[in-house]
Formats: sequence, C-alpha cells, structure tokens
Amino acid sequence: MPKSATPSRLAVRKTYKLYVAGKFPRSESGRTYLVDGDNVALASRKDARDAVVAARAAQPGWAGATAYNRGQVLYRIAEMLEARRAEFKSLGVAGAEVDAAVDRWVWYAGWSDKIAQVAGGANPVAGPYFNISAPEPTGVVGVIAPGSLLGLVSVVAPAVVTGNTVVVVASNPQAAITLGEVLATSDVPGGVVNVLTGRAAEIAPWLASHDDVNALDLSGVDDTELATELERAAAGTLKRVLRPTSGVDYTEDPGTGPMTALLEIKTVWHPKGF
Repeated sequence: MPKSATPSRLAVRKTYKLYVAGKFPRSESGRTYLVDGDNVALASRKDARDAVVAARAAQPGWAGATAYNRGQVLYRIAEMLEARRAEFKSLGVAGAEVDAAVDRWVWYAGWSDKIAQVAGGANPVAGPYFNISAPEPTGVVGVIAPGSLLGLVSVVAPAVVTGNTVVVVASNPQAAITLGEVLATSDVPGGVVNVLTGRAAEIAPWLASHDDVNALDLSGVDDTELATELERAAAGTLKRVLRPTSGVDYTEDPGTGPMTALLEIKTVWHPKGF
C-alpha cells in the first residue's frame, strides 16, 4: 500500500444499554431495537423485576442519608450534566433545554433540606401533647417518563430528592441512558435511579402490578387506554398514582407539588413534660 494511502476506518457505534443498579447491562432477553440508527436495549419483564429489586435495595440507604447529602449529590449531577452539554446537543437536545435541565437539578438540590419544613411541622392539639407531622418517602416509584430531557429530569429529580428510588421507563432512550451515564459518575448510589428502554406498553404493566412498587407516575403516558389499564393494575396493590396531565410546560416553575406528591406524612404524639 502506498504511504500516502489512508485506510478507511469504521467508527465505533454506541449501543445504548439499560441502566440498572448503577451498571449498564444488556437486556436479559438479548433484544435490541433501532432508534435513529442506534442499537438500543429492548427491556423485558425480567429487566423490570431486576430494576425493582435494585431500587428496593437502595431505598433505605438513600432515604437514610441526610437531606443535605442528597442535595450535594443532586448538585453534583448538575455539574456533570453541564460538563456533557455538547454530547446532549449532539443527540438533538436543544442547548436551552440542556441548560434548563441543569438548572432543574440545582433547583431541587436546594430543596433537599427545606421540603420537610414545608410539608411537616408541629400541629396544635387540645391537650398536654406535642403533635408533630414529618414527611417520609413513599418508597419505590415506577415512572413512565416524558420524552424530553427536561421532562425526564422534572419527574425523576423530585422523586429522588425526597428519598425515593425510581424505575424509569424512558421514551427517549439515547438521552435517558446518557443521563444514566451522568448519574453513574455523580455519586448517586447504584439503584437509586434505574432506566429501562423499550416499549412502555410492554414494560409498564409489570411495574403497575408489582407488589414492591409503591407509587406510579404516569407523566409520560399519552395513551388514554394505557393510562387507564395501568391505573387499574396499580389499584390491585394500593399504589399511589400520579395521573398524566396533558399540555404540561416543564419550563415553568414546578413548585413543591411534584415533591409532596411522593411523600407520606407520619404524625407522632408525645406527652409534654410537667
């Protein structure tokens, strides 16, 4: 071969795997599907079960961390997402949306040690008692995420900042798994966020009926029949269900509602000393 000739080179194409328990496994079924020419793992029922196991195992430790520590972790996510801004833009995410997603992580990080003061407090009672209400995380939350990066962040961040763990069914797999790579390098304990890629109609029913999933967020479901089916399945295990709302503008101030929607309130009575 002449020295001037340059051999052709095939670029290494990325395969978008699942994000479960802090790792990136392929689907146990071995299935993939094409999205914009990229190979993406097609999650199965077994993958959903594995993700729930990982979320349940991580939940006590994550809920037991100090609120300040959870805020630090969320802020670290914002830092790492900012550093990979160009990569998300290469996936077709607008720069303004990446910026808004970074800011949304920062916003929720700031709420980590304040939401308990808003959602809880001392209650007046007629008697010599202290009556105190304190918020606690619901537990494991199944999330059918919106397609946009900002929508994904806007449903995951309020769930995890309050001590819940999540199993996410993502409809925008490249951005969602790239976000998983951000989480994996941001001090987020394995299992706190788990991302499944594939068909919501195939995966979500198993989360809705799973005995060890405590709540279901249907924000990304735009099929009325599927939403009804999932809500009916969730009723069998008395899950809290956040119904899909059409026309949500994720660029607006979300308020405290997304956080308090996934909190339980424990009320404690204690006699006053005399």
